[in-house]
Amino acid sequence: MSKRLNNKVAMVVGAGQTPGDTMGNGRAISLLFARHGAKILLVDRLLNSAEDTKKMIDKEGGASSAFAADITKEEDCRKMAEKCVEIYGRIDIMVYNVGIGSNDNDVPKLTAEAWDSIFNTNLKGLFLACKYILPVMKDQGGGAIVNISSIASVCHSRTTAYKVSKAGMNALTHQMAIKNAKKGIRVNTIMPGLMNTPMAIEGISTALGMKKEELIKARNETVPLKGGMGDAWDTAYAALFLASDEAKFITSVILPVDGGQSSRIG
Repeated sequence: MSKRLNNKVAMVVGAGQTPGDTMGNGRAISLLFARHGAKILLVDRLLNSAEDTKKMIDKEGGASSAFAADITKEEDCRKMAEKCVEIYGRIDIMVYNVGIGSNDNDVPKLTAEAWDSIFNTNLKGLFLACKYILPVMKDQGGGAIVNISSIASVCHSRTTAYKVSKAGMNALTHQMAIKNAKKGIRVNTIMPGLMNTPMAIEGISTALGMKKEELIKARNETVPLKGGMGDAWDTAYAALFLASDEAKFITSVILPVDGGQSSRIG
């Protein structure tokens, strides 16, 4: 297999995952990047979850380190950027794979506390991470940032704060891409659609009080493309392309990975 990220250093923020039957986006991205030659700083709020990802990479002979950080705290974001440079000497790639929707609701029922919590994680965390990673990339002459948003940002969604915060991620991607293009820094975003991942299936089925099998069936029927939902590897391969030099002329792109779902109008 060709090493598409050979000699690259990547930081995957959200490299652990929610427990479940399948693999999450952050873990799949981390494993795939390692298989393609990247050295990776695995960042997660829960160190044991990042360490579980590291064990999988170790087993395959890859190179990685685990680091705990709360991306809603500016000091933690500064420290994770410094740690990556301390261990590996640079940051060529950053993947921001963080998102929550806990206690989201319609506007009249949505609490200010839930709104702030969702925005702090989904959007403020991205801002804080990039605040400390962009200067490193600028000094070294370039880099690639890949953000994981959601098609909820552009499609009808039962969520409110989650949808708006993910739309904010798309807008921040555009802003950073144009502001940093002359510095050789590319910034792109992936919008996953309905995915069979632990956060989606275990998380939503628990929240709705619905059997996992029923939720999976309902979600599969919603996807236009034959085969139903995607999985974490679909997100990971899109991230691999956008992070690699194969995408050297691509920046400010918001890429749906959704089986055609966002193409539906009305």
